Amino acid sequence: MPPKTAKKADPKGGKNPPKKKEGGGGGKAKKKKWSKGKVRDKLNNAVLFDAATYDKLYKEVITYKLITPSVVSERLKVRASLAKAGLRELQAKGLVKCIVKHSGQLVYTRATKADDVIVE
Repeated sequence: MPPKTAKKADPKGGKNPPKKKEGGGGGKAKKKKWSKGKVRDKLNNAVLFDAATYDKLYKEVITYKLITPSVVSERLKVRASLAKAGLRELQAKGLVKCIVKHSGQLVYTRATKADDVIVE
């Protein structure tokens, strides 16, 4: 029996057979590019009170309705530990009163003359 010869074209004269994609696997051809994520600006908060910030603590902070170390830290651009120390000082002088004392977060409000200091 003679060897088989390869056929060069379809006898029907149809289209060429479809070519396979290089990626294969039936998935997307291009690889997914991961985003770098959102980059936050580094905070450059003060470590110690300067004269201007200390004055702001006594003038502005006592007028806030809701006072937390986070709020004070963000508005005065000081570190949270410094904000906590400042709020403790204000509470000792009776300028703010503590509403909630929890290990995670302290919540203060401005002191009014009629109210007594309440600690839960």
